[in-house]
Amino acid sequence: MRRFLRTGHDPARERLKRDLFQFNKTVEHGFPHQPSALGYSPSLHILAIGTRSGAIKLYGAPGVEFMGLHKENNAVMQIHFLPGQCQLVTLLDDNSLHLWSLKVKGGVSELQEEESFTLRGAPGAAPSATQITEILPHSSRELLYLGTESGSVFVVQLPGFRTLDDRTISSEAVLRWLPEEARHRRVFEMVEALQEHPRDPNQILIGYSRGLVVIWDLQGSRVLYHFLSSQQLENVSWQRDGCLIVTCHSDGSHCQWPVSSDIQNPDPLRSSIPYGPFPCKAITKIFWLTTRQGLPFTIFQGGMPRASYGDRHCISVVHNGQQTAFDFTSRVIDFTVLTEADPTAGFDDPYALVVLAEEELVVIDLQTAGWPPVQLPYLASLHCSAITCSHHVSNIPLKLWERVIAAGSRQNPHFSTMEWPIDGGTNLAPPPPQRDLLLTGHEDGTVRFWDASGVCLRLLYKLSTVRVFLTDTDLSENLSTQGEEEWPPLRKVGSFDPYSDDPRLGIQKIFLCKYSGYLAVAGTAGQVLVLELNDEAAEHAVEHVEADLLQDQEGYRWKGHERLAARPGPVSFEPGFQPFVLVQCQPPAVVTSLALHSEWRLVAFGTSHGFGLFDHQRRRQVFVKCTLHPSDQLALEGPLSRVKSLKKSLRQSFRRMRRSRVSGHKRRPGGYTGEAQAQAVSTKAERTGLQNMELAPVQRKIEARSAEDSFTGFVRTLYFADTYVRDSSRHCPSLWAGTNGGTIYAFSLRVPPAERRMEEPVRAEQAKEIQLMHRAPVVGILVLDGHSVPLPEPLEVAHDLSKSPDMQGSHQLLVVSEEQFKVFTLPKVSAKMKLKLTALEGSRVRRVGVAHFGSCRAEDYGEHHLAVLTNSGDIQVVSMPLLKPQARYSCIRKEDVSGIASCVFTKYGQGFYLISPSEFERFSLSTKWLVEPRCLVDSTKTKNHSRPSNGNSTGPQRTSGQVRNSRSQSDGEEKKPGPVMEHALLNDEWVLKEIQSTLEGDRGSYGNWRSHRVAVGCSLSNGEAE
Repeated sequence: MRRFLRTGHDPARERLKRDLFQFNKTVEHGFPHQPSALGYSPSLHILAIGTRSGAIKLYGAPGVEFMGLHKENNAVMQIHFLPGQCQLVTLLDDNSLHLWSLKVKGGVSELQEEESFTLRGAPGAAPSATQITEILPHSSRELLYLGTESGSVFVVQLPGFRTLDDRTISSEAVLRWLPEEARHRRVFEMVEALQEHPRDPNQILIGYSRGLVVIWDLQGSRVLYHFLSSQQLENVSWQRDGCLIVTCHSDGSHCQWPVSSDIQNPDPLRSSIPYGPFPCKAITKIFWLTTRQGLPFTIFQGGMPRASYGDRHCISVVHNGQQTAFDFTSRVIDFTVLTEADPTAGFDDPYALVVLAEEELVVIDLQTAGWPPVQLPYLASLHCSAITCSHHVSNIPLKLWERVIAAGSRQNPHFSTMEWPIDGGTNLAPPPPQRDLLLTGHEDGTVRFWDASGVCLRLLYKLSTVRVFLTDTDLSENLSTQGEEEWPPLRKVGSFDPYSDDPRLGIQKIFLCKYSGYLAVAGTAGQVLVLELNDEAAEHAVEHVEADLLQDQEGYRWKGHERLAARPGPVSFEPGFQPFVLVQCQPPAVVTSLALHSEWRLVAFGTSHGFGLFDHQRRRQVFVKCTLHPSDQLALEGPLSRVKSLKKSLRQSFRRMRRSRVSGHKRRPGGYTGEAQAQAVSTKAERTGLQNMELAPVQRKIEARSAEDSFTGFVRTLYFADTYVRDSSRHCPSLWAGTNGGTIYAFSLRVPPAERRMEEPVRAEQAKEIQLMHRAPVVGILVLDGHSVPLPEPLEVAHDLSKSPDMQGSHQLLVVSEEQFKVFTLPKVSAKMKLKLTALEGSRVRRVGVAHFGSCRAEDYGEHHLAVLTNSGDIQVVSMPLLKPQARYSCIRKEDVSGIASCVFTKYGQGFYLISPSEFERFSLSTKWLVEPRCLVDSTKTKNHSRPSNGNSTGPQRTSGQVRNSRSQSDGEEKKPGPVMEHALLNDEWVLKEIQSTLEGDRGSYGNWRSHRVAVGCSLSNGEAE
């Protein structure tokens, strides 16, 4: 009976756990999913983006980030900052207005929703009477002017959202002031434009969709000027001195109207169709901006020839005889132009064009000739090609870091040298304690290297594997610009390109050795590339080696896709990671596991058919092992094949039902006896006074999986270790492999010494084969040394970054399957202890990683533990080697199987997972390692309004705050989740399908957002305008 009982909690251990473990969701990296609105504060230099799920995100200087979510989860239609204040107003698609404030609390700031308001009309009025179409925050900071579909302009007082009915500008009131010739037409309809006079706050411009534009005197309540166009009005721009109005229209034209008391009812000074004379699409927004040189900038959206270019998403810039139509690969949501912010300045002097597209943010430098794009320090388009896998590397050595940055800088000569123009706020966080890389593999065969050290996820370098293979499109056919004589003068901008030349190019596994600079990359068609870092461009042939994983099998026929054809002869490579050998698995199935040991110069790879070992120093195959079961016919069909045997699936289903029914009959007689015995023992235990002992949870009955189930030979994990495999007197290099059928293979390796490495081959011999009883898939293998510490990474000891492993005591083998954790002694492989997960909780392991947790109190104290993510979205911390659960947190919704499948752990207790195709959520399990924004924006100080200088930028600053997030969960504390920011599109089937197409394995919707308090650690003080 005693084995079913466990002792209570140790108070000292509980205190220590609180010093080690704490759960925080800290920051979201990437580009907001489904953006719907854009706002910018010229005084604060803060950019705001709203989404269709009701989220609002604010960005300033790198590291300055705020975030919030409307309670209604409706789409954000418009965002307007109040002039000179730390407040903004949002309009949702349910016609509600919301006032947000950035308030300081304890030296940091929170973005809070202050009030909400819905404009109400008179009883019985049509809904269109109060449907808001335009918002004008007045410079008085107290009034909002609201244009509606009915043509009326309502006035609302802030901050209480009180409607001032006596100041309403109705269409009838405007009509009374129009001359007779302007009244015979139906000139009103909805309000399309509302603008304040650049010099006189007592005048506002009202533009109506039927083509009428009036300038209204707020004090005299009368029309000062009116302008009537024959085309439907789309938008208006008012020149800085107030003497000229530029309107744009539905026929692709724009007109200039003089504002002068000497000219009554004028005709336009100039009217032009930039891309005529053929029918053009509407120009939906326009900017007319003056410069000190005298020639203005004309910047407008749309207006392209309808027949030939009507499907293009373009914004055109015209200045000083130069005209360029920037062509975006996704729909343009909105754009704005950054100009001289001082209202007393005589000229606009635009210096940057900020474009929010549906899939990315693009900033164009308007100061530099050619108008080059500006490299983004944040808001990166992670999904420029769909993400297929990710790999995190912690604590990168400075030399490798600098070499990667240097290689990346040579890839981006077309970027502007302008400093990042959206620079509101000050980053107060200390520099990151270490350099971290996040590597993402993509569907188009590229690997992107991201600086994941702090709050800003910044692209450092992009590696393309396409050059190694022959594809349908030539590499030179990249996003090329048209010649100068072409019309319209289109130029492709942005990085979003969702189309892949060949789905077989997709990257599935990545493994980087940070000490040697070797990189292994594996793909969808069984290709395994080994690359090394070279600081110079080179041209060489990539050696091609085939690995036949079915060489000893007969009767199998691969039904899936063909392998990629390798490019013959020498191939030119740019500086950076350059491949020198290609191992092609046969059959060309998806590579499911990958391991690299740079000290032994070996790479191991696994597919659904088996695994192999390759010596990349001698360019020789060491061995291959077929793990295919005779019943694994589905493993021969491939992920890109739609062929599936319905008959076989039905047969397997009936077999499982029959086995379950038969095993149930066999258990019944013994079951009653067991229950009677258990009851007797329980009664006896109560008599002996053990009532205050905690009973162990009841275990579920887990059926052993059949060896006939499909994909049992699927290789899930590969692991190199220098340990005791054959006997306890001598350790040697070894390779361990775990399969989907619960089988573990161990191979002892003989690696020649360095002086004879090129003369003698690496030899391998199978030493052990372990079969788990329940045949559960093996998701992790780890060897612990004599001190129960995980073995160090290759070359880690040689670089004096880790202690030498204890090779005197007995080693232990830790095997993590989907259902349980088990520790074996080595070399005898006898079971020592285990922790059942599925039997106790009903969940299964999906991701596992080893992490070092440092104490927040004692600087020199830390422990190694397992970080485990289950299919229910919970994260557990499990001790080694005693397998005691230490902490448990709810992280991802269990329905979000795509987020679970994309999760990756770091070496220091952090993690990342996809919450949308374009966003990573970052979380931390450690009290010591916490990356969070910490910043200050003080509007009481006068900000330098001069334009950003062009020059060599030192790069964006990154943050790594140590302030605890209010969303943290400490071990042993039960906290209510509070108002968690849930995406409104969690149940959007289109989103599910989009993520499902990019991830292998379990797929589905995506995860949790944050509460209304946003980015604790950021502060923004209220005060006067900058």
